[in-house]
Amino acid sequence: MTPPRKTHASRDRRVHAARSNTAVTERRPSTRPSGAKPTKDAEGTMWISRTIKRVSEWLESNPGIDYLMIRIIVFLLTGIGVVMVMSSSMTWSVLENSDVWGAALRQSIMVFVGLVGFWVALKIPPQVVRRFSGTALVVSLVLLVAVLIPGIGTGREEVGSQSWIALGPVQFQPSEIAKIGLAIFGASFLANRVHAVKNLQSRFNQFCAIAVLFILLVFLEGDVGMAATVTLTAVALMFFAGMHRSWIIAAVVAGLVGAVLLIVGGGFRSHRFHVYFDALFGHFEDTRGTAFQSYQGFLSLADGSVTGVGLGQSRAKWFYLPEARNDFIFAIVGEELGLWGGALVIILFFLLGFFGLRTAMRAQDQFQSLLAATLTIGVVAQAFINIAYVIGLLPVTGIQLPMISAGGTSAVITLVAMGILANIARHEPEAVSAVRSYGRPFFDRLLMIGEPLAPAETRTPSVAHPVRERGFRGRESAARAEREARFGVPVTERSTRDARSPKPVNYTSTQSSSRGRHPEGGQSAYRSRSSADAPRRPSSPRPSQRK
Repeated sequence: MTPPRKTHASRDRRVHAARSNTAVTERRPSTRPSGAKPTKDAEGTMWISRTIKRVSEWLESNPGIDYLMIRIIVFLLTGIGVVMVMSSSMTWSVLENSDVWGAALRQSIMVFVGLVGFWVALKIPPQVVRRFSGTALVVSLVLLVAVLIPGIGTGREEVGSQSWIALGPVQFQPSEIAKIGLAIFGASFLANRVHAVKNLQSRFNQFCAIAVLFILLVFLEGDVGMAATVTLTAVALMFFAGMHRSWIIAAVVAGLVGAVLLIVGGGFRSHRFHVYFDALFGHFEDTRGTAFQSYQGFLSLADGSVTGVGLGQSRAKWFYLPEARNDFIFAIVGEELGLWGGALVIILFFLLGFFGLRTAMRAQDQFQSLLAATLTIGVVAQAFINIAYVIGLLPVTGIQLPMISAGGTSAVITLVAMGILANIARHEPEAVSAVRSYGRPFFDRLLMIGEPLAPAETRTPSVAHPVRERGFRGRESAARAEREARFGVPVTERSTRDARSPKPVNYTSTQSSSRGRHPEGGQSAYRSRSSADAPRRPSSPRPSQRK
């Protein structure tokens, strides 16, 4: 009797494993019954992990996604801000100017100026911004000192803080300019020195002295909220630059000591802390005095419920909420647009923080990374502080909601800062590679924004400039001569043109893989000589040619 024929499944598995050079392992029997389904917790965890993986893969497959999303988020927040200022300032416009659209028109003009600044910040390379970091520091310091001089600074009688400088009909707030000036200078001052520990410690001390001077000048204006914002900007910058944990602990302790002194010292700031604790536990004692504004903000959010009362239908803006268009505009958003409108604003700021920090991690150099992270934290943290004290989670500090609250200087400076952040995202190595391979996006072509510079081109030391001609053609010829002096004649303009690869150049990988081939540590679109021009090594004579 012949034995039964053996199956070849195991043999095929061993052959396949041998061909793929993998070890053969026996499958362990599953502990779960064959017909059992995974639990709901396991399914939820698996769905979250799969979603995160898909999102990360989608982000990696789109090189310019940071630049695109930052622009979309900034424009959405700016549009929401213009609409909400128009809705919340109608009553005050009628009272002040007998014109229902007066305040909205002024805010729209300042937003337009801010968008022009956003466009200018997109056109200026980040390295040019770094060159003027010292100038930004000096200008900010001069303005902070000038606003304290009687007769120049205004606002002490109107709002209790001498924070504005009036130049005819135009008023601006120097502390807003000082905030971005300190961020630019600090990023340039601490960049590229993270690994030099001895030099870094002394630079930390010097920057701390400058930051303390700025904070003290802003505090002397009487604007505690702006002083807290400048402090947050300086601490965020030093944290991302590699500040030691002892400095962080010292900053936290100093903040706690300052809060205790404000509570014990009395005055209206002490009353704000008492109102905060009342709001935190859900009861207000003085609803017609110190707690009036916080209480009215709570009522506005309660009236809005989930869907809101409708755009323009707020009742709190009829002089019930004193700062309806400024500090407490988020209460009007919650009242008119409801829970969904408030959640949309919070999600937009969260996404701005995500893509801003992602830009900081993918930036070309240390300066751009520090500046992107500092600008992101400065705007997003200010937004969440404002939202937190409106809903009762923090004491009222008088900080505006960026890109949404009414305010000319705040709108212009914030949009310029977001333009710098978007420009850093545009100069990411992967984004530069995509632009060099597939061309500029429609937004850049429409606004006449040139191509971003590659990492090798931005890090190259300057060479002697040739004789420059006047006008646009002179600048173009000078830039062309400088590029040819660094990298040689472009490959596309030689008689022996090499075949170009359809794949985009990945500047991230070439920076590490081509260190020995390119003098600048990267691969550029300009090569000093092609493979056809390279000198060939003379070959040895054949045996038949030897004598």
